[in-house]
Amino acid sequence: MQDITFFTCAPKAQFYDKLFLNLDLSEFPEAVAKTGRKGYSKIALLCAFIVMKCECFSYITDLVDYLNNNLLIAHYCGFNIMKPLPSYWTFDRFIGDIDNALLKKLMQSQVLKLSEMGIIDTSFIALDSTPVSANTRQNNPKSFAKNKFSKDNQPKSDKDCKLGVHTASNQHNERNFEFYWGYKNHALVDCITGLPIFEMTTTADIADSTVTLDILSQTNNFLSIKECTFIADKAYDIKEIYNTVKDVYFGECAIPLNKRNTKDPKKLPSGHPICEAGLAMHKDGKFSDNGRTRQKYCCPLKNSKCASCPCNHKNWNNGKKHRDCTKYITLPDDYRLSIDRECISFKKIYSLRTEAERYNSRF
Repeated sequence: MQDITFFTCAPKAQFYDKLFLNLDLSEFPEAVAKTGRKGYSKIALLCAFIVMKCECFSYITDLVDYLNNNLLIAHYCGFNIMKPLPSYWTFDRFIGDIDNALLKKLMQSQVLKLSEMGIIDTSFIALDSTPVSANTRQNNPKSFAKNKFSKDNQPKSDKDCKLGVHTASNQHNERNFEFYWGYKNHALVDCITGLPIFEMTTTADIADSTVTLDILSQTNNFLSIKECTFIADKAYDIKEIYNTVKDVYFGECAIPLNKRNTKDPKKLPSGHPICEAGLAMHKDGKFSDNGRTRQKYCCPLKNSKCASCPCNHKNWNNGKKHRDCTKYITLPDDYRLSIDRECISFKKIYSLRTEAERYNSRF
């Protein structure tokens, strides 16, 4: 039997045929060897790796077997199926030697094309990261090696990876976390379509918030993010991010507050905190430090000469002239604290962040 169409289902063959016909690879270089064996087309090798990701293969060996058993798809990739297809080592050398800047340029051209067609825009964008584990035995949960997650125990199989931590959720009191050696992939996603706009890969020890401004700047260089709504989780709750989105890009932020292990004092409807004895505390001036303004509250019995603290607070019986307990509340004098995170509008906008999580799940 010579008809290769019998070995591949028609819908899948049509999918790859339309995919590669609409994928603009004109700026991607071809393989032209001056001497020796001509080799394989770089565009065909790139298309083969696209097939690998679409089919969710984890290993190149699975890709090689798939192409040899589906010659029609190998033909759509650009290979000459009348000759032997590339071996494992050909694919391995290609993915190891390819310049990442070419892939970024290819992604930018596709994003711009989608923007011109009106499919994606930057009205609502979300940023999130996902861990990428290095291929090392120290990430194997069945490995009982000592100090496998020590910073001094760099994996020999990957000299570039770093030690990072991955939590199960973004709750500040979440204790379910695990260490790993590897990298992070940061993806900026259009929340309406769920399609990626920009991506950056860093080592696992890089905090998400430290690369945010760089990602926004590089994205704005080829696709304007002016007047965007930037959505992210608590890991991005940094004042500099809020101010940059508001002042530079004239946009808004939908980021929940990260309490950072701070206690939330009991308050009256008027905003006055309640002391440990259950008394409403009085205002005692304002002061500024570290770029923030804080309101000081003192004990209501501070100026009483004969009263005693109902709860016998340690600061009341300290033997000093100024004896009372105090509390401090940061006043919302900046954009970060002025956002109403309890309103319906904020909750609806923040719910769009799930598109970034769906993209990372597919990744």
